[in-house]
Amino acid sequence: MSTNNARRETIAKSWTFAPAWRAGQRCLIPVESWVEPYWGLGSRNVWWSFRRADGEPAALAGLYSEWVDPATGEVVPNYTMITQNADAHPVLSMMHRPGKEKRGVVMLEPGDWDAWLHGTAAQADALIKLPPQGVLRSGAEKSEEEALLPAEQLAELKAEG
Repeated sequence: MSTNNARRETIAKSWTFAPAWRAGQRCLIPVESWVEPYWGLGSRNVWWSFRRADGEPAALAGLYSEWVDPATGEVVPNYTMITQNADAHPVLSMMHRPGKEKRGVVMLEPGDWDAWLHGTAAQADALIKLPPQGVLRSGAEKSEEEALLPAEQLAELKAEG
């Protein structure tokens, strides 16, 4: 079972994530960038990289917990990224395979970090939102792959900035 991502719509009810959500075990996942698969070419994807437009490191919303390995007794820390529906975002909505649900991670603004970590569940839930236009910069993870895209597609993908 994959627990890399916790769906925003079900974190409060999921047997996997609800205990951490209810306990306020929220964390920040520091990243310089993250990638999503763009399938606009049809037969293969281009890994599309996202980062903060201001060049600062980003923090993604996450949950953390621990489990005990029954074989060794070792306490193992773990975390998951929270994802949300991205249908309403001009660029994130183009990621992932055609016909599949469009989801994205939750990037938190620095001014919201304290509320995410220490606020109530309702305050944290209110911070789960799509990034506004202009907050992200994006491009192919391998810049040479941008040449594979028709100019119109590339312009749409780069519209975020």
